[in-house]
Amino acid sequence: MNEESAAARCTRSLEETAEAHRRAGALIAEAIGTAASRMQDALRSGHKILVCGNGGSAAESQHFAAELTGRFRRERRALAAVALSVDTSALTAIANDYGFDRVFARQVEALGEQGDVLLALSTSGQSPNVVLAAQTARRLGLAVVALTGQSAGALGQQADVVVAVPESNTARIQEVQLSILHLLCEEIERALAADA
Repeated sequence: MNEESAAARCTRSLEETAEAHRRAGALIAEAIGTAASRMQDALRSGHKILVCGNGGSAAESQHFAAELTGRFRRERRALAAVALSVDTSALTAIANDYGFDRVFARQVEALGEQGDVLLALSTSGQSPNVVLAAQTARRLGLAVVALTGQSAGALGQQADVVVAVPESNTARIQEVQLSILHLLCEEIERALAADA
């Protein structure tokens, strides 16, 4: 029996990733532009972007916030973005006192203001702590942008803008989401650098 080589498996996986990006480009480019516009408006008016997600989505949240507070491709002023997964003292205290479902919602309640944007990442669209953060954000007057897989789930129902990657495989969703986060950074920088 001929077993597929590692090179063949890698080639197939990279081709799947490329195809996932092609599908996303055909189906959700407009939603990405709308999400970028919401964030541009918030930052222009002196507001901030809060970002949350679990696991790989937490890492992508931190990556996105770092690109805005630092820089992505252009020299420009620092932009206000906070990843809600980075403060381990807050996360563990809130989880201990209120339960894990509230770890992001409680921070949104503390840090969020009307005019801010919550960027909520969930590959399934069903993460209870992300959904509750979105519900809290809406109650406080924040705009909610949901970045999900093909099923936007309960999170999508709480969002003003849904960017639903048309995939069901978690790895493919996360790969495309990282590209989307880079596109959002690029669009935000382009717009805000033009303002300077």
